[in-house]
Amino acid sequence: MADVQAIANKIVSNVEKVIIGKQAAVELTVLGLLAQGHMLIEDVPGVGKTVLAKSLSKSVGCKFQRIQFTPDMLPSDVTGVSVFNQKTLEFEFRPGPIHAQIVLVDEINRATPKTQSALLEAMEEKQVTVDGNSYSLGSPFMVLATQNPIEYEGTFPLPEAQLDRFLLRIQLGYPSKSQEIEVLERQHQTHPLESIEQVVSVEELQEAQEAIKAIYLDDLVKEYIVDIVRQTREHPDVYLGASSRGALAIYRLCQAKAAFDGRDYVLPDDVKALTKPALAHRIIVGPAARIKDIEPAAIVDDILDKLPVPGAQVR
Repeated sequence: MADVQAIANKIVSNVEKVIIGKQAAVELTVLGLLAQGHMLIEDVPGVGKTVLAKSLSKSVGCKFQRIQFTPDMLPSDVTGVSVFNQKTLEFEFRPGPIHAQIVLVDEINRATPKTQSALLEAMEEKQVTVDGNSYSLGSPFMVLATQNPIEYEGTFPLPEAQLDRFLLRIQLGYPSKSQEIEVLERQHQTHPLESIEQVVSVEELQEAQEAIKAIYLDDLVKEYIVDIVRQTREHPDVYLGASSRGALAIYRLCQAKAAFDGRDYVLPDDVKALTKPALAHRIIVGPAARIKDIEPAAIVDDILDKLPVPGAQVR
């Protein structure tokens, strides 16, 4: 796992040249990339959501596309469209911006549900279907979507099926005073994003993504993951709990975390560290709990506090 750890550290160090003081968020983003998942970045404007996506794509040399979601967008603006060629008398497919390796969907909740649904097939099956024909997307493929959690006027909340397709959700938050001063100093002449270079090849990234699948999980750890997910469905404050896709998300993220730390096995601590970013956005709080302002993250914390952690298994 030394190679995977070296690749992950290179990417994290390179991205941190642009994103100041957000090591935990950067590491989670790299874990999501290694686990071949998609990310929802929910935070206020101006804290570096777009810059994080761009710096990540430049670090690994992936083809990058940005889609600005607006209420007047159509699904064909995302997936592509078939155009009739008068010379050949045949329809030709013109691919949309989703046909890239790292795709930034900015303000995903600004588009209508019809347009949002254009991402469902792409995120789950890594293909799009236009006029009855399916077109495979590139590899690696990652969607980083952003949304503003404060301003909801003119937005369309993401449905459960869409939220469930995001491997994890992160927040960047405001920097500290010293970090904000450092941001000003680094951008005195030019933006640091212009100077960062590719540090990992696409082939190395793909090899790392395959390598983490060999990370070992003990049966007790697997049972612990499933127990956590099942508790989200039975918790009294929850209206709709996490699906089996949520359990698989924790599974893959824990494998990536173990490789990131240089281990070939997963610890229960990995599960506890990654459960909240992997599950909180998948939980729908019940009406009574919503009145009390109980957040999904607090429910996950409550489950982790009460559920016993598995011990060592005697061989």
